[in-house]
Amino acid sequence: MAARILLVRHGQTEWSTTGQHTGRTDIPLLDEGRRMAKLLGERLHRAPWNGLPGVEVRTSPLSRASETCTLAGFDGARGWDALMEWDYGDYEGLTSEQIRERAGEDWFIWRDGVTGGETLAEVGERADEVVSWARSADRDVLVFAHGHILRVLGARWLGYAPSFAARLKLDPASLSILGWAYGDPAVERWNDTGHLD
Repeated sequence: MAARILLVRHGQTEWSTTGQHTGRTDIPLLDEGRRMAKLLGERLHRAPWNGLPGVEVRTSPLSRASETCTLAGFDGARGWDALMEWDYGDYEGLTSEQIRERAGEDWFIWRDGVTGGETLAEVGERADEVVSWARSADRDVLVFAHGHILRVLGARWLGYAPSFAARLKLDPASLSILGWAYGDPAVERWNDTGHLD
């Protein structure tokens, strides 16, 4: 069996509802975010997933991801700094509208990046580390992380530049699966929130 990687974005936080860029600030889940995480876990523990026996689980060490992981029923996951969200530097905690007031009306994070934080290329290098790990053995892996790093991971799995992530929308508590089709990297499922309906 070729390795697949299952991606879970953390549940809702106060800043995810207001559209503030949440990089390294350790914002906790809202009650709604905890509910979302539990619903996702219930889904992954029913057929056809059946708790994903044998899966290797890693999580961002930030609490919104690690708590989502625990509430979803995956105890004992290893924290991994490679799964932390983009370091937004001077733009941490700001909405896109607030950033455009500083950086110009045409600012676009996937083209222009951030000041005082990580470059998009650096985020891509971390995503590449995760992709290499995921492909290193014949087992599925499950990661709990954040919107932008997971979008970049999706782009890199497919062999595209990190900026391709602009085209990969990802909602809180969503499930995505990256696998293979005819021997090439492929998207099996993306931004699936059916468990929240």
